[in-house]
Amino acid sequence: MVRCPQEGSMTRRAVPGPVGERPNEPSIFERRESVVRSYCRRLDCVLDTAEGSLVRDITGREYLDFVAGAGSLNYGHNDPDMRAALIAHLEHGGISHSLDMFSSAKGAFLTTFESLVLLPRGMDHRVQFTGPTGANAVEAALKLARKVTGRTNVIAFTNGFHGMSQGALAVTGNRHHRGSPQNPLYGVTRMPYDGYLGDSVDTADLLDRMLHDPSSGLDAPAAILLETVQGEGGLNVASSAWLRRIAELARTSGALLVVDDVQAGCGRTGTFFSFEPFDIVPDLVVLAKSISGYGLPMALLLIRPEYDVWLPGEHNGTFRGNVHAFVTARVALEKFWSTVDFSADVARRSQMLARQLAGVGDLVPGASVKGRGMMCGIDVGSGRRAETVVRRCFAEGLMLETAGSYDQVVKLLPPLTTPDKVLHEGLDILLSVIRAAASGHEWRSSSGPVTA
Repeated sequence: MVRCPQEGSMTRRAVPGPVGERPNEPSIFERRESVVRSYCRRLDCVLDTAEGSLVRDITGREYLDFVAGAGSLNYGHNDPDMRAALIAHLEHGGISHSLDMFSSAKGAFLTTFESLVLLPRGMDHRVQFTGPTGANAVEAALKLARKVTGRTNVIAFTNGFHGMSQGALAVTGNRHHRGSPQNPLYGVTRMPYDGYLGDSVDTADLLDRMLHDPSSGLDAPAAILLETVQGEGGLNVASSAWLRRIAELARTSGALLVVDDVQAGCGRTGTFFSFEPFDIVPDLVVLAKSISGYGLPMALLLIRPEYDVWLPGEHNGTFRGNVHAFVTARVALEKFWSTVDFSADVARRSQMLARQLAGVGDLVPGASVKGRGMMCGIDVGSGRRAETVVRRCFAEGLMLETAGSYDQVVKLLPPLTTPDKVLHEGLDILLSVIRAAASGHEWRSSSGPVTA
């Protein structure tokens, strides 16, 4: 999560602008782009080319990209097979936009998705193509759950992040993001996520009691919406027992279980869906980010057939069918999910990450490793500490971001295809920076939660 100070308070440095701009003058970005921009405030360069886990700026400097488009590039930048398929489609004169009409590219994607993802996992879900972002798919899920059940209330969880449009923002927990709209955010009951009240409190028990107590004040829910790993919320991981219990509570209360797999899906936690190891099958599944495989805008809502009760055109959008994304998504599935080899390799890399990060508590007392699979990070205890780490890593050629209530978690999202050598190189930079920062005066003076 990127939440930086106002532009005037930043420590500024000269950044080369696009070709043709005069040195020492504000760049076109500073002159014309809204101040709402965020990632560029700490990852301060002008990017030009990329390949795999490496990106290059216009000066030719290389960076290891452990941000990966906030999880949109699980297979790295410019995968050669996806690129070749996309170029072939363009040179063939393949259609680029078809609303929700049938196209050969959509048919090929759906056939591949059915055979390689849905059928092997025993899922009979229908596929709805929503607008191109995860928030679009979340909006569709909320709207459909309310239509199916006739209820309005949705249960969401502390530290959840589901998008920035009105409905998706209502189920998002972060105060920084929720503070912008002038319209009230209605229709959501916030409950504590697994572990939010400490290890001694089972928050599923709390939800169970409130759902079944007619005087609890909790309105019957249309949906229970959750992430199995809370990406922007700080890499909080739900336990197997908690997830199964929540799934059962959704069933017994007549609510639809909705899993937001926008960031945790497409292999990020080791399996294609993050919920696979827990023997639960959500009623609705939200996918976006890496589903296109190539960083192209694309989002899906997977719907159990009995809940696919839309009227034709009842939920639509001009860009609900990105044909170019269909092309690359099909190749991504065929290349990486035709066998178990890729998933096994992600598991191996995940273990390597965990081993190398395990000693961080010795460098920073109280620090902890968080996350699951290749969706992991280090909680260093304060936003200022995490900001120091991210900026110093960037100066050393490693791109990272932060997450958590106070941006106190240094977050690692390297492409799942990152070679071992590159992973080691990035982790060496990170641990070296933490070691150096932990011995500095400003680090020792920034203990405790601090907003960025």
